[in-house]
Amino acid sequence: MLRTISIATVLTLAVAGPAFARQCPQDMAAIDKALPTAQISASEKQQVMDLRKRGEEAHSAGNHPESERLLDQAKKILKI
Repeated sequence: MLRTISIATVLTLAVAGPAFARQCPQDMAAIDKALPTAQISASEKQQVMDLRKRGEEAHSAGNHPESERLLDQAKKILKI
């Protein structure tokens, strides 16, 4: 009985794992999609591109909280 519960727990966590994954790649895709048609100034566009780049670098380095912070700033500028 305990073995069955243990196996069920492990399988549940394995399936639920992706649900807890960070949002960084989805945020980057949303920024990339919105940027070409965004009604923002050239300086704001440059700022969004810089934040997007820094967010991707932080994500690649494993610093997901910083990546999410930077990407959220970019999304606010884009109003998405």
